[in-house]
Amino acid sequence: MDIFPIIDSHVHLYDPTTLSFPWMAGVPPLNKAHFPADFTAACGSVQVDGIVFVEVDAAPADRLAEAEWVSAQALADRRIKAIVAAAPLELGEAARPHLERLTALPLVHGIRRLVQAEPDPEFCLRPDFVAGVRLLAGHDLSFDIGVYHSQLGAAVELARRCPEVRFVLDHVGKPGIRAGLMDPWRGHIRDLAKLPNVWCKLSGTATEADHESWTREDLRPYIDHVVECFGFDRLMFGGDWPVSTLATDYPRWVETVLWATGECSDEERRRLFRETAAAFYRLS
Repeated sequence: MDIFPIIDSHVHLYDPTTLSFPWMAGVPPLNKAHFPADFTAACGSVQVDGIVFVEVDAAPADRLAEAEWVSAQALADRRIKAIVAAAPLELGEAARPHLERLTALPLVHGIRRLVQAEPDPEFCLRPDFVAGVRLLAGHDLSFDIGVYHSQLGAAVELARRCPEVRFVLDHVGKPGIRAGLMDPWRGHIRDLAKLPNVWCKLSGTATEADHESWTREDLRPYIDHVVECFGFDRLMFGGDWPVSTLATDYPRWVETVLWATGECSDEERRRLFRETAAAFYRLS
């Protein structure tokens, strides 16, 4: 594949025999170890020379241990440039000691407290959660927004209430692609893009489509919309491996993004596949 080396802004690595991931019990294909060497094999002909690890929703007691485990992996694999670690931001000010322990790890550049499984669609607007997110600015940490499309309205408001924090929306907000839904997702994306402190990851769309029969044409309207709204200075490529393997292999996902951006310039593609992620996550 004729493309410059990629920086993947969303890769998961884990070992369920070392750390606990309760949610994986319901997803047998993912409930096994995934190491950097496995990612290399999955990439096939695609060259990836930079990885941003994103937390994998470990059990709360293992959140710090997860970041330490990935830090150890990075000693052997220099592609791992940054870690987006988990933190209990819902504790508000009481989350500060956890953040201080995480920031003692040099590769921790961002935080994600996954919201998508919360039954309250406005969970991220609870006062303590907002207070916890605001702590990130003092540590120069970004926040990855992990929500379903039904929670996007609250995510927009969270970003508005925390203008000093840099946000990035994971998986373009997990739109209802399988059902062909565009609204109100489309409007929420437009609202997020109007906020100068919000970026977006072009990732995870295949897993929101029909896993067995999706086509690149199914994904195109959603990809086009985030490109139009965020532009290439605030849009970054993400593979979401290995969760993405539920619907696609890695080269097919890269090929889909290349096809969807076929009319873009080489410089725009370079920003999408490398430079935006490098700048947002402060990669060296």
